Amino acid sequence: MAATGDDVTESRLLLAEYDRIKEEQKTRIGFRDNLLYFTLAASTAVLALTVQSGQARLLLTVPVICVVLGWTYLVNDEKISAVGCYVRDRLGPRLAELSGADAAFGWETYHRGDASRTTRKRLQTAVDLFTYLVLPMICVTGFWCSPEAQPPLVTVSGVQTLALAVLGWQFLRYAER
Repeated sequence: MAATGDDVTESRLLLAEYDRIKEEQKTRIGFRDNLLYFTLAASTAVLALTVQSGQARLLLTVPVICVVLGWTYLVNDEKISAVGCYVRDRLGPRLAELSGADAAFGWETYHRGDASRTTRKRLQTAVDLFTYLVLPMICVTGFWCSPEAQPPLVTVSGVQTLALAVLGWQFLRYAER
């Protein structure tokens, strides 16, 4: 039987899979980056509202914003990295084997060898920790120093502090990989 241009081959399937997961990765990168901007904008809005109203308890919304959006940021960042790992470790080698090439998708490994990569990764982790951990803890501390720091809200802020610590630990744990 003669092969036609419409034949489904393993190579075509792998290339189609590559296109789809790279599209997902691109979408997740845009979403993740926008989460950082949105977190900063939402936190700034809360701070402005707090200053305008003089109600320090409003500061306790910043940790909620940062935990929810920080976790979403972290999950998306992990999936972005997982796509790259899958392409490097599974998809690329299989396609290279099928095609007889030495390697496939060279960019997936090439850009990881950049001498500044470690510094950039550390700086990004510092930015992430500032945005999703330090900034909300400054807000919690500001609340604690206010006359509105009554026992029920102090308890809430304690739970928030614990949630922020867990999130910070996850950011550091993930950064080690």
